[in-house]
Amino acid sequence: MKFTFLKAFLLLGVAATVPSGFAAEKKPFTWPNGAKAAVNLAYDDALNSQLDNAIPALDKYKLKGSFYLTLASDTIDKRLEDWRAAAANGHELANHTIFHQCSGAIPGRESWVVPHRDLDKISVDALADQIRFANTVLFSIDGKRERTYTTPCGDLKAGGEAYLPAVKSEFVAIKSAFGGVIPDMATLDPYAVTVAVPENVTGKQLIAVVKEAAEKGTMANFTFHGIGGDHLSVSKEAHEELLKYLADNKDTYWTDTFLNIMKHVKAEQARL
Repeated sequence: MKFTFLKAFLLLGVAATVPSGFAAEKKPFTWPNGAKAAVNLAYDDALNSQLDNAIPALDKYKLKGSFYLTLASDTIDKRLEDWRAAAANGHELANHTIFHQCSGAIPGRESWVVPHRDLDKISVDALADQIRFANTVLFSIDGKRERTYTTPCGDLKAGGEAYLPAVKSEFVAIKSAFGGVIPDMATLDPYAVTVAVPENVTGKQLIAVVKEAAEKGTMANFTFHGIGGDHLSVSKEAHEELLKYLADNKDTYWTDTFLNIMKHVKAEQARL
């Protein structure tokens, strides 16, 4: 008993004298190849101007984008092979529901939220079924199973109830809120990622966002809509100015699909 007590006492004494500098240091969050920030270029609603203008510009600068397809869009029916070609070239096809249902209760939406596609009038179960089926349709287009999701209009409730808990297990990550640059990668919720939604902005303004992300060591998520046309449009010139800047500064910015970026984020969060 004496030896055991003495041994324990000595061990405690040694532990008490270990310099504080030997304490475990917080591991930094890192991006691939020493990049300072990640950038995701995403495009919502499956628009013609994305096929005509955005994808050719991305391909020109050898950058990959994420396309959140509203599967009832005319472009899915009429230009399906173009979407297949985009996926085969490394662009992400992602889930933006079938009918892009939004809440009609928000002021200003009366002119475009039709009653039979009002998110306030559909149950969580019905919407969840639709979202799961959208993944099946996407699989038939590109043969992939891993998906990410963006909430139409940023709305989070169906029939007055939160619906993301019913579908989050179907996705690697979800964009579900509006905001600028991610403040901290270690604490980011992969199912509540914020996005910037540019409209009628300059290339300089877009570049300022990614520079802020580099300063913080985090990420910038753009959700574009029309590029040189369609709705919520950004000019082809401004869009290309951003792409050229990212291509010219690949050592600083890791520009990739949201799926690839968020798989890395989740792995880094598990490591920290």
